[in-house]
Amino acid sequence: MSVSAWVWIATLVALIAVLAVDLLIIGRRPHEPSVKESGGWVALYVGLAVVFGIGVWITAGGRYAGEFYTGWLTEYSLSVDNLFVFVIIMARFSVPRQFQQKVLLIGIVLALLMRGLFIAAGAALIAQFSWVFYIFGAFLVYTAINLLKEGENDEDDFNENVLIRWAKKVLPVSNSFGDGRMMTVSSVGKRMFTPLLIVTIAIGTTDLLFALDSIPAIFGITKEPYLVFTANIFALMGLRQLYFLLGGLLERLVYLNYGLAAVLAFIGVKLFLEALHTNTLPFINGGEGVHWAPEIPIWLSLLVIIGTLGVATVASLVKSSRDAKRALVDAKS
Repeated sequence: MSVSAWVWIATLVALIAVLAVDLLIIGRRPHEPSVKESGGWVALYVGLAVVFGIGVWITAGGRYAGEFYTGWLTEYSLSVDNLFVFVIIMARFSVPRQFQQKVLLIGIVLALLMRGLFIAAGAALIAQFSWVFYIFGAFLVYTAINLLKEGENDEDDFNENVLIRWAKKVLPVSNSFGDGRMMTVSSVGKRMFTPLLIVTIAIGTTDLLFALDSIPAIFGITKEPYLVFTANIFALMGLRQLYFLLGGLLERLVYLNYGLAAVLAFIGVKLFLEALHTNTLPFINGGEGVHWAPEIPIWLSLLVIIGTLGVATVASLVKSSRDAKRALVDAKS
């Protein structure tokens, strides 16, 4: 897939324009969006992703359109897992609802910048060393196992990382969020940071950790840097509105971790098989490709991902509904 420089430039300009409009809207009227407003924005971004995929189909063919849709769906589902941690962070720092949009948007901007660097580094590694797929595949399987353990232990705590602890210790931070800005002036005239800065650092660094598994996952679907980048853009751009749209529904997705673990394990195995097929390591099959290693087609990957996430979602909602009814019966008796 050949992507010209002007297409990259046009994509980046469009991204900056959308972010600028978002910042302008939030800056003028910080508020907690309604379900209707959030649903409208989520539908818009999903629609734009669908239209973009059609554009890829027309200009580059069905193969690359399939890779974009599969990659976007994978990144979008992994982004939903981010929301669980975002909810915990917002609660931990007691962020007022009207300021949460701003925190999420700034966090998403930081995530886009960091993921852009990750994607560039990943593409460079893949171009030079095909064996890196062995590492990506093993890491995804390892991440899948950790997700299963989290699901079994029902751990939903948030541990502050080194950067957050350093910022809280070194920077002058006020106790009040004030008017929702990063800085405020105390009663004695001293300029101080508001807790909004700490929350933004928490959101940004947390997404960086999530990128460690999401970027290898999408490179397991497509090796095209442009598709990897745009799939991440469309997955992240609607994340802020999805946070408010899902709301309490997140707590009902009790089996989501199991579904995501299955998806990551599947992509990890796919990467390992592809690494075998294009093997160059001398201690594996004499440095030659293992020709019996099957290639998993993109249409099968798409079906597996959709099916797995669909089953996990339906099973979660059924269990949550049964648990709610059982709790209601117990309360009456």
